[in-house]
Amino acid sequence: MILLFGGQSAEHEVSCVTAAHVLAALDPNEFRVTPIGITTEGVWVHAHEALKVQGLAFNLSDPSNLSDRAGRSEIGALKVAGDPIDIGAVLAAAVTYTPPAVVLPMLHGPLGEDGTIQGLLELSGIAYVGSGVLGSALAMDKAMAKQVLGSLSIPQVRYIAAHEADYRSVTPEEFCASVVDQLGLPCFVKPANMGSSVGVSRATDLPALREAIETALTYDQWLVFEEAVTAREIEVAVIGNQDPEASIPGEIRPADEFYSYTDKYLAGTAELLIPAPLSPAEVSEVQELAVTVYRALRCEGLARVDFFFESPGRGFLCSEVNTMPGFTPISMFPKMWQHSGLEYPDLIRRLIDLALERAAGRRRVTVRQPTSRGERSAQESP
Repeated sequence: MILLFGGQSAEHEVSCVTAAHVLAALDPNEFRVTPIGITTEGVWVHAHEALKVQGLAFNLSDPSNLSDRAGRSEIGALKVAGDPIDIGAVLAAAVTYTPPAVVLPMLHGPLGEDGTIQGLLELSGIAYVGSGVLGSALAMDKAMAKQVLGSLSIPQVRYIAAHEADYRSVTPEEFCASVVDQLGLPCFVKPANMGSSVGVSRATDLPALREAIETALTYDQWLVFEEAVTAREIEVAVIGNQDPEASIPGEIRPADEFYSYTDKYLAGTAELLIPAPLSPAEVSEVQELAVTVYRALRCEGLARVDFFFESPGRGFLCSEVNTMPGFTPISMFPKMWQHSGLEYPDLIRRLIDLALERAAGRRRVTVRQPTSRGERSAQESP
């Protein structure tokens, strides 16, 4: 098994914490792990020192719950340090392993969660946890994801997608006025390709909107603007390939103006409710909607589907989909599955099994030469 962590995105540190807790939950008697870190400069290293945390969770007083303070402080984060490696050679060797090797790409954000690493692993012919190239890229790009979901009439908040060129083609005042005309104030400004609330701002007036745009543009050229809604924040964890399952929903009650990066990872003051206080009918509705969204964006393996719940009003509105949700001590994804009856180590085993299942299916439809006259004529140019 190969554990990838770190990466070049703004979510580098989050990835290091996620990977530490995944590695701590892997029994060293069951899994032989090669930890590979990616520095912020893009250098791939064999982070062999990271193996010191493998299996550490099994020595804690409550190994199934990595959110306790003792576990959190003892496990910490992996360090991206070690000898540089040729990742191509590593993957080529891994393909020959028996039993088959699996890659856990515990990477968040661009150049890790957006289909790029997934493409490398597809070309290498090695199984990996999570969505494929298309599903990863679609869910990572909030603008494209919203367009796909909108085409299927899946309920969402009102939004605008714009490129930096759109913003630069007019004066900032004209552009901001256009956004306010369509969405009103306050509104949210987000980099289209980023997660963990990095670069997200809530704008309450025109000067704040312009500042929010400039902030978001430091992370991506594509931006998403969303109306602000008075709603509850509901999340559902989903796992599976062609037959996905939804967890018990959870609810986040931010301590900040919204569920910001500070609220998620630094202050840790948000209130997390699992199960979410919903009626049985509402639970069924949001679980069904989460699976519909999961399938629409071609997700596989795992994803966390986030909703706003506007009641009274429009009901459940899909906010976004995260194809590699955090596995930190305060992360909702493993907690929701734990409350659904799937403990942390068993969840990771399930994801590994899904990766092998998906890889086996992909091998059955690999590129081949046409073998019949009908196949040949269908592929030839007229």
